[in-house]
Amino acid sequence: MTRDEAYQILTTYLTNPNLIKHCLAAETVMKTLYRRLNPQPYDILAEEKWGITGLLHDADYQLSKGNPEIHGLLICEKQPLIPPDIAYAIKSHNFENTKIEPISLMDWSIYCADQLTGLIVAATLVRPDPPSSETSAGQGKMLATVTSEFILEKFNDNSFAKGANREAIKMCELKLGIPLPEFILITLTAMQSISSTLGL
Repeated sequence: MTRDEAYQILTTYLTNPNLIKHCLAAETVMKTLYRRLNPQPYDILAEEKWGITGLLHDADYQLSKGNPEIHGLLICEKQPLIPPDIAYAIKSHNFENTKIEPISLMDWSIYCADQLTGLIVAATLVRPDPPSSETSAGQGKMLATVTSEFILEKFNDNSFAKGANREAIKMCELKLGIPLPEFILITLTAMQSISSTLGL
């Protein structure tokens, strides 16, 4: 499956602009995590596969109409040509409901990163406007000026973004071997690289 084919699937089933941006963020983060977790020389096709997993992980979010038990399953039923390992990762990113547990590094990466990308967006939106010297006038809240320390602070504030599954995010340490502060920095930096696409 090519990236273009995956994007066509995504935009066929997902129309909410914010959800599409979330999937684009997950795509970029997954490709970055591939490079962090796999030795050089990188396999460009494997990196693309990780990216497609991020791109498609929430493709059936609107289709499932708020039913968490089928979220992640529907898109794989609708699109049987999704490669089996990508399909498994999509199903397992919601394993609390699908009961399909992550196994591979790719599975665990989308499971952990999914929740963190949402928390980072939420933190960016509540961050006080930076001093005028940090950003151009009129740009407002900018992902580029958010720090990993600020994200970690919000992560540790359980009253903030209560919907973010912090236990899932913290599995990065056990399953990926990446300390939480580094995982936050990796994810934030990846999202900052496409800040204009994300509108942040």
